[in-house]
Amino acid sequence: MQEDIAKYHAALEGEDLRIAEQLYQLIESELKETEAKVWHAHPVWFMDGNPLAGYSRLKSCMRLLFWSGQSFEEDCLSPEGKFKAAEIRFTSADDIDEAALRRCLQKSMEIQWDYKNIVKRKGRLERLK
Repeated sequence: MQEDIAKYHAALEGEDLRIAEQLYQLIESELKETEAKVWHAHPVWFMDGNPLAGYSRLKSCMRLLFWSGQSFEEDCLSPEGKFKAAEIRFTSADDIDEAALRRCLQKSMEIQWDYKNIVKRKGRLERLK
């Protein structure tokens, strides 16, 4: 585990830590060709500088965010924000559906919107091929 992600995990406890550890293992097993780092205070996985997935602690849960998730057509995801992101929220590690998450993680590599260049394009997203 990368040092910055290990520090993020060290600040968690109880069920939040169990969820984070399970998410980390799943993400690492599926997104092998990506770079992981703490970005905007939480762990995020990138492909060629474009964010794919990341998790964070919210007040009442742990959230797994897929930056291009609204294009995945997965019932387990809920739209988040004004762009193409979608999320899943967990209050227990027992809530994690590994098969559904593996599908979403695979789709995160196949279906991407270009967040890396969103500032350069003045807030306009383009789909990567």
